[in-house]
Amino acid sequence: MVLNYLWVAFFIIAFVVALLRLIVYQDLEVFPELMNATFEYAATGFEISLGLTGALTLWLGFMRIAEKGGMVKFMTKAIGPFFRRIFPTLPPNHPAYSSMMMNMAANMLGLDNAATPMGLKAMKEMQEANPYKESASNAQIMFLVLNTSGLTVIPVSVMVFRAQMGAANPADIFLPILLATFFSTIAGVLAVSVVQRIRLFDPVIMAYLGGMLVVITGIIYGLSLLERDQMQVVSLLIANLVLFGFIILFIVRALFKRVNVYESFIEGGKEGFSIAIKIIPYLIAILVGIGVFRASGAMGFVIDGIAAVFAFFGVDTEFVGALPTALMKPLSGSGARGMMIDAMDAHGADSFVGRLASTVQGATDTTFYIVAVYFGSVGIRRTRHAVTCGLIADFAGIIAAIIIGYMFFG
Repeated sequence: MVLNYLWVAFFIIAFVVALLRLIVYQDLEVFPELMNATFEYAATGFEISLGLTGALTLWLGFMRIAEKGGMVKFMTKAIGPFFRRIFPTLPPNHPAYSSMMMNMAANMLGLDNAATPMGLKAMKEMQEANPYKESASNAQIMFLVLNTSGLTVIPVSVMVFRAQMGAANPADIFLPILLATFFSTIAGVLAVSVVQRIRLFDPVIMAYLGGMLVVITGIIYGLSLLERDQMQVVSLLIANLVLFGFIILFIVRALFKRVNVYESFIEGGKEGFSIAIKIIPYLIAILVGIGVFRASGAMGFVIDGIAAVFAFFGVDTEFVGALPTALMKPLSGSGARGMMIDAMDAHGADSFVGRLASTVQGATDTTFYIVAVYFGSVGIRRTRHAVTCGLIADFAGIIAAIIIGYMFFG
């Protein structure tokens, strides 16, 4: 519903701004530019969608190997003790734990197709233990915020789009996204824990959060000691080494489990083509909306206005070009994706804005969409503090993405 209003707003605002340009400035080219934008962005959306086929086939093939090789189950066991502490209202052996951990493990590996069904299953299982059926329970809120924070180890979708938009090395945003999404998740967990009075000083919770914080701090500190050119070389080396290491780990573990690796890759890869075809109308719709909004000059007014506010306070405004992606992210995943593509198209995939928009896209997930789908699936109407905590996670992730973007690419 939110995307529906946004899409209509793009066209109406574009028409009004273009009409003002025609009347006030006698700009006779404005409406031809609008119509040209519809055709150009439609063609761009189609080309991008078809171009995604190869990359999607590749990564979905490797992800299916990971799934069948037991990587999801392995990660489930690894995060089990932490989960049992941050969901104190659920009994120790509640069936929702298994679904929740499978959902989070799938999210970390970028397995959206496996993560959502398991997430809905977990929400349904928690709803059975919820005494107030129309009001979200504490456990359901914590689980939802963990999903909205978008913790991802391998940002497959962002790397795929960067590859299609011509990035020299699509994996160059791997470490920045990993760092930004970590801060988003920590902020979300802390926000919910404060409201629900969860005992954060539990030794297990402190061990998990402290351990992750030490690793992340070590990465940031180590990279900060390098010159910017050295930092980019080292971070790129680490990113590609880790990603290829995951591929080898997936294959070796699958072989150990006696999985037919080749057939599993083919099985997963077949989904790549169907997904690429399915997203064509969605991608064209959002890109055409953004295209006319930009061609009318409305996008420029918004960006220039925001830049003027930050410039007034003496803040560097180079990041402002990525703000449309950040502002759209909590509202619409496809809308934010369109904004990210538009930023890369306008500024270049390897520009500061292009890389920052990609980092922002991977830093968090779509709060309002997840609230609607997850809570709507079990009939919850009172979301309590879920939206507020989810938006806190989003805000932390976006701020972290901008700071880390300057650190890596500024």
